[in-house]
Amino acid sequence: MEARSWAPRRQLCPPGIMLLAFATLLSCLLTSGQAKVYSRCELARALQDFGMEGYRGYSMADWVCLAYFTSGFNTAAVDHEADGSTNNGIFQISSRKWCKNLSTDVPNWCQMYCSDLLNPNLKDTVICAMKIAQQPQGLASWEAWRRHCQGKDLKDWVDGCDL
Repeated sequence: MEARSWAPRRQLCPPGIMLLAFATLLSCLLTSGQAKVYSRCELARALQDFGMEGYRGYSMADWVCLAYFTSGFNTAAVDHEADGSTNNGIFQISSRKWCKNLSTDVPNWCQMYCSDLLNPNLKDTVICAMKIAQQPQGLASWEAWRRHCQGKDLKDWVDGCDL
């Protein structure tokens, strides 16, 4: 007969981490049913309907280019950062200051939950993106826009879209 050790088992993960992992998985499962990946022209038309063309001096091509390089036009895109923050939706809006996840100690300048930014109808996403564009940096707030779109000829992003 083998002797059993009565030493307490060590937990692999603290309970808070397990809760965060469960909540993240649950949010992915809940939003995956309503995910939408827009085509280039479909997104341009949707953003035009929200009045994004020319907003704060940015062309429709700027917005479409930004969406492609942040999310690949995927409304359900969520990028998890090492610090626990997330980048959410088609424009990958950060939970560090723009939206609320589980943490209560963030500014939440868009006054919405990050999960609201995953909705394929784009209303909340556009509202929040417009607030970000109002900041002094404008679209330069997004590294992807600075790297891939700023100062480039973007006419191909909306070419043939019949806007």
